[in-house]
Amino acid sequence: MAVGTVVVLEVLVLLLLSIPQALSSEAELDVPLSSPVFSLLFYLTSLALLGLHVMVCTSAGRSCYFCSLPWPAAGVVMLLVSALLCVVASALAKTFLDGKLLRKSPAGSGSRWSELELLILLGTVGHVVSLGASSFIEEEHQTWYFLVNTLCLALCHQVYKNCFPGPDRGLQCCPHMADVCDCVAATLQGRKPGGDGAELWGTHESPASLATRPGHEKWVLLASPWLILACCRLLRPLNQTGVQWAHRPDLGHWLTSSDRKAELSVLAALSLVVLFALVQRRCSRASKIAMALGLLGVYCYRAALGNVLLPWRQGSKDISQGIVEARFVYVFVLGILFTGTRDLLRSQVTTADPKVRAAGLWELHSGLVLLAALLLRPHNLPVLVLGLLIQTVMARCIWKPLRHDAAEVTIMHYWFGQAFFYFQGNSNNVATVDVSAGFVGLSTYVEVPAVFLTAFATYTGPVLWASHLVNFLSSESSSGSALRHACFCYALICSLPVSAYLVLVTSLRYHLFIWSVFSPKLLYEGMHLLITAAVCAFFTAMDQTNTKSQPSSQDPGK
Repeated sequence: MAVGTVVVLEVLVLLLLSIPQALSSEAELDVPLSSPVFSLLFYLTSLALLGLHVMVCTSAGRSCYFCSLPWPAAGVVMLLVSALLCVVASALAKTFLDGKLLRKSPAGSGSRWSELELLILLGTVGHVVSLGASSFIEEEHQTWYFLVNTLCLALCHQVYKNCFPGPDRGLQCCPHMADVCDCVAATLQGRKPGGDGAELWGTHESPASLATRPGHEKWVLLASPWLILACCRLLRPLNQTGVQWAHRPDLGHWLTSSDRKAELSVLAALSLVVLFALVQRRCSRASKIAMALGLLGVYCYRAALGNVLLPWRQGSKDISQGIVEARFVYVFVLGILFTGTRDLLRSQVTTADPKVRAAGLWELHSGLVLLAALLLRPHNLPVLVLGLLIQTVMARCIWKPLRHDAAEVTIMHYWFGQAFFYFQGNSNNVATVDVSAGFVGLSTYVEVPAVFLTAFATYTGPVLWASHLVNFLSSESSSGSALRHACFCYALICSLPVSAYLVLVTSLRYHLFIWSVFSPKLLYEGMHLLITAAVCAFFTAMDQTNTKSQPSSQDPGK
């Protein structure tokens, strides 16, 4: 137990040291593993642990943790502890010797952290610290609701400052636009702009100030954060979660009551129509037809179960399990996913057209949306619709006009993904897991499909926001470094709470609520970590595809 705690503490320190670099323009964590200092420290630490093990175990009446392990396993554990200690020491030396702890980037020694970056950093650290209290774990949804609402207010303040700049600020787009303006000025003067960071926006475009835009566009930008706040407020009373207010009736219970089927049917039909309108804009013609038929099949599946009504059917005598209707939708889900995979493979093997790659990524995103519409309960369809609406509004009215960097966009996607995890009605209690999603379209229990469908239905919010992040960065970034930066930030911000929580659970293992509060949360965090690993693997695959397609796309310009 003590050795495991030491390992987790070393990983946690390494993650904390990586936070300033994750928010900077460089996305790579360079640890000099092959340096002589590292090798010497590694050997000395390994020998010290080995000597300590031999001294304790050969003493009369004494034993240590390594005595209970076979010699090969003990050796592996000692090497792992030594390697992690050397990695932390190397990161500390690199951080303090280079003076990068309080600076955003090595190129901009005088650059300061913006208000939004400070909010992101303080919010992330505050959430990690709050995991040490059982009440905060039970009501974690309140933490994410507060962070998302505060983020929207900060974005509103940023949009207002750029739409109505003061006399001392001039026409400035956002705190990051100074670096972009310098790059544009250097390009116009014939100089090559410095820095090899992860640029999300191309330097060939001059940043258009928000203050010079037409009046209607300016007011749309000003209203976009308030629209996002209104959507989040509408979603909060839909599903009461947590412990303190879980017993209170919510809008979801009102819609799912037996005498409210007409209202639920209208809401589900409108949600599916809006869902098609939001997704189909970038789909191919075949995918649009498949999406329309798939969404129609979703409604028929819920009607077969008796959740919603069909105009031509009265009563409940025709209620069935809906297996045929669900498998009908699965056919279109697999077809859309196959189309997206085909486009991605074609962009990697036969052609290097970025448009084909972007179309393939959106097809995959559309297939996941259709699968989520099938698995979610009818009263949760507005969660899916408003999530896609917020993604569209933020992409068009927040991230593009203000030109946030890859780190900020990634962390915003993570925050909203966590918030929508709780908007669905989930909590840190295993009793809120909707296990019925694992039986959609199945007549009997089949382990692998049931586990996959249940996990996807539970983590629909984080998965769809991560999928949208890949689509947004692939369509807007001017180089593959944005995806690498996003992958680094996403892995860091997902691993930091898990590492800190492992230390907290170990220290609180004798707590009264260890089995009722802390252990279920650990189960959720472990599953979330597996999903994060899959997302990062997808990031890496897309980055490799983009790296291969860049030389071909740059040849005509040479």
